[in-house]
Amino acid sequence: MNKIYKGILSMAVAAFTLSGCNAFLDTTPSDRISDKMTWTKTEYVDLYVNNFYEYLSVYGQFGSQQFNGSITEGLTNTFKYGSVSPGSAAGDANDYVYYPEKLQPSGSLLDIWSSTYTRIRRINEFLDSQKKYSTFSEEVNLRYEAQARFFRAYLYFQLAKRHTRGNDYGGLVLHTTLNMEKNTPLSSAAEVWQLIYDDLDFAAKHLPEAWDSANFGRITSYGAYAFMSRAMLYAERWEDAKNAADAVINSGKYALTAEYSDAYKGSNSESIIQFAYNGVSGPYHNFDKNYVPYGDYIMAGSDEYGGKGTPTQEMVEYYETKDGKMVDWSEWHSETKNNPPYENLEPRFHATILYNGSTWKGNKIVPTEMGTNGRFMQFGAENYANGRTTTGYYLRKLVDESHAMDLITVGGSHTWVELRLAEVYLNRAEAIYRIGGNDAGARADINTVRARVNLPASKIDDTFEALRHERLIELAYEGHLYWDMRRWELAHTEYNNYRCHGLKVTGPDFEGKFKYEYVECDTKDRKFLEKVYILPIPVGEINNNSAVEQFNEWK
Repeated sequence: MNKIYKGILSMAVAAFTLSGCNAFLDTTPSDRISDKMTWTKTEYVDLYVNNFYEYLSVYGQFGSQQFNGSITEGLTNTFKYGSVSPGSAAGDANDYVYYPEKLQPSGSLLDIWSSTYTRIRRINEFLDSQKKYSTFSEEVNLRYEAQARFFRAYLYFQLAKRHTRGNDYGGLVLHTTLNMEKNTPLSSAAEVWQLIYDDLDFAAKHLPEAWDSANFGRITSYGAYAFMSRAMLYAERWEDAKNAADAVINSGKYALTAEYSDAYKGSNSESIIQFAYNGVSGPYHNFDKNYVPYGDYIMAGSDEYGGKGTPTQEMVEYYETKDGKMVDWSEWHSETKNNPPYENLEPRFHATILYNGSTWKGNKIVPTEMGTNGRFMQFGAENYANGRTTTGYYLRKLVDESHAMDLITVGGSHTWVELRLAEVYLNRAEAIYRIGGNDAGARADINTVRARVNLPASKIDDTFEALRHERLIELAYEGHLYWDMRRWELAHTEYNNYRCHGLKVTGPDFEGKFKYEYVECDTKDRKFLEKVYILPIPVGEINNNSAVEQFNEWK
């Protein structure tokens, strides 16, 4: 379990301010390489390395670098942002699904090119200074290098999943030293994924299986293997993905939590890579503020602040019943006073979505147009959701129910789990399926994940469809779906010319019954352009690097 408190970073700044050697801690780009003094004590180097762990938060679901502060599920049929006005966790996602042509080489909210290369440079500075100045033992040096190379792979992965298609198209400018020549051509997709593999392989071989208590939270050997199992799926290197997943699962170091609702909370048997927050002293996040239901958080002198995005009816209908059957929702695709079969849905639904009648902080959610705990608003009726849901649902998963939202200066402090064991099982299932000849093995891993919530073996005949379903449900809202649909190249067919829906709740009437009305929560058809399977090279790189040519789709 890898957890690191970024509060250590303030100590790092103080320590290096006192020593007069803190320039490398500045997050702005710099050509200055770390001073020799850094390598005189392991304590100094530890503080330097701690800065790299911040990247887990920056690119995580609570950070800003996946989709400019929105979650990428807003680009799928599973999540709806309630605002018609532009903004992070507001109308930006709607703009991109209504008008995908707004994504351009001149600028895009999915573009992380410049900021990520800046971070890669910081790691290369570290590795360069290590070679020049370190006098530590080989064992100590290998552990520092292994941590740095893990994070270099992590950063290149963020770029590669945007700018490659599988193992044979697209590419990146690769820099592994400080010799960053201005006019450097793109390396091929295969070369990019090889670098990522090599860095993760090095990390896995030279990091410990576990750290001592003083270093609790650092990346372990199994953390590197777990991340490799993810990265190699994108690279379409199925044997490498399987072997990496095998290393994690066969280690016996991790186990699925007994309760699904604990699986994504961190600091437990399932968590492999995580990042911890501190809502008082920092770092903290705004995920709770953005997504709590109406009635939970009223900022001083303003309207409700939560409910910026909510699960769709489409997402609700993906869930099975407790005995593994799919529900016929046709009755609720018009108007009815019969309650939807929420109570009969499997445990992961109840851990993920708040609905009419569910309980949140001791109060019942009743998302009517004048609700006190939960409130409905037809999409487009006002510019901002202000805590109201346009789908009739709220997000429960990843939102901290224990977080008292009455103090606006206190941010979210619950942990972001970057990678957990259930994903590794599903990564291995996909790798086994792709290798071929062992559907039973792939299904065994799928069914292991299902067994945690007491579901029977999947009844979906097609193994790939069973895998798709399980990833969508098990990893819901953890930042995978949009990228999965891109790498599978299914988005241009399944995310084109459709609208999302919700259930508008009114009542109760004199008999105590609610009316449920199937409503559209989009004003335009959603679209996905096939060329978005590979994102463009930013115009700034094209203008400043004469050796780089734009991808054909974006010329």
